Amino acid sequence: MADTAPNHETVVAVSFSERDAALEGLERLRKLESQGQLAIEGLALVTRDQDGRIVENHLTGEPWAGRTGGGLVGLLIGILGGPLGMLLGGSAGVLVGALVDAHEVDQGDSVLASFSTLIHGDQAALVAELVERNPGIVDSTMAELGGRVLRRPLDEVEAEVAAAEKAERTAEKEARKELLEARLEMRKDEVQVRVAEMKTKLHPRARPAADS
Repeated sequence: MADTAPNHETVVAVSFSERDAALEGLERLRKLESQGQLAIEGLALVTRDQDGRIVENHLTGEPWAGRTGGGLVGLLIGILGGPLGMLLGGSAGVLVGALVDAHEVDQGDSVLASFSTLIHGDQAALVAELVERNPGIVDSTMAELGGRVLRRPLDEVEAEVAAAEKAERTAEKEARKELLEARLEMRKDEVQVRVAEMKTKLHPRARPAADS
């Protein structure tokens, strides 16, 4: 009898406390794919740097390297690692990690905010676009490695990625317009004062030594 179970097109993020566990998670996903339990459409391993920015680790030379970071996964990571991602928790990644328990991520939250919150602190995470026959299999497999899974339907992720890209372009356009208008409106003497103040903040003068 043919298997009529529907396929689930999803994007998952799996957070691990150690990079080695994330690498093992990659191997487990490959095994599940070889067994016909799922198809991997895109895959990446990500971490946060000391400033809280998301960094993608390209797994060159591995069997799955050709799909790493490509397509929707690459777009998603690019947004999370960009200005919008910084607002959602990037630049304050360590603080977010300290204040927000990954187990408290609300399934009703924004896709980008949820993923950004899950990838926090010094943890490693897998981000993958999957076609799953049974999502529970990935959940239980990752749980065996201590992985915390966050899953969103593919169409929701695509919609929010598209909206975020549009928002970033609009913000950049508005920022350029505001800069131009401000430049034209500011008087020359005001400009000189502002620039001098900024230079002082960047390169404060050494204080004179106190008299002995």
